[in-house]
Amino acid sequence: MKLYSSSQKTSPGFERVTLDEEIQAYGVAKVVASDNVEFEKGDLVLGVVTWAEYGKIGRNGMIRKLDPLGFPLSYHVGILGFGGLKAYAGFFVISKLKQGKKVFVPAASGSIGNLVGQYVKLHGCYVIGCAGSKRKVQLLKEKLGFDEAFNYGEETNFNSNSQTVRFFRVYFPDGIDIYFDNMGAEMQGAAVANMNAQGRVAVCGAISEYTDPGKRAAPNMLDDFISTTSDHLRSGELCPLEDLSDGLDSIPFAFAGLFRGDNIGKKIVKIAEE
Repeated sequence: MKLYSSSQKTSPGFERVTLDEEIQAYGVAKVVASDNVEFEKGDLVLGVVTWAEYGKIGRNGMIRKLDPLGFPLSYHVGILGFGGLKAYAGFFVISKLKQGKKVFVPAASGSIGNLVGQYVKLHGCYVIGCAGSKRKVQLLKEKLGFDEAFNYGEETNFNSNSQTVRFFRVYFPDGIDIYFDNMGAEMQGAAVANMNAQGRVAVCGAISEYTDPGKRAAPNMLDDFISTTSDHLRSGELCPLEDLSDGLDSIPFAFAGLFRGDNIGKKIVKIAEE
């Protein structure tokens, strides 16, 4: 849904959604008929598709052929998709993590945060995450290997910035080296206040660039990302975290649940069997 901007000035292909208009999202589909020589019946494609069982994609549609690489199709929407790329870029390009550093990841059970935390552990660093429920905190520590995690919804220390800063000093007495910002607000201010000298903050988002067709929001690292992540998946070093729903009718509930924080990992709706 971040393809759409609420600003008055939008880029072609990313206009705001209006009432009764079809909604599009990033997904995987199978070609059932084609008059485009680049695509044949039976091809799997990845890109911008409609929330529907069937849809028509024009010649200028933002899709490409998909080679599943032996992975479930859902991986290409999640861990091998845009969310995975954001985690990869933020970790390897922005954070430039070195062994032994201390990292804080808020919203750590989400589609991006959980991958960042796993990459941190793969590189021998200390990571603390926060999430919005006991179940999510338990998952971070027991399944994904976070060194520590806390439920920000239960904490009473976020009522003021000074309280939040003191709270962070309990978890990071020696300061934070890397902060992967998924939340902003009071959490951001307190984390930055506890940053060490020459620490790094990876802000997960580039909204000022999303709506300007003259700017490139990310460097071209797709091939390296797919290769590296695929290797980690095959070796079992990365754990895909997916929250799957079935059927077209489940889309409204799945979408609304994102704003309540219901999902654990990447929220994906499977409309039809392959």
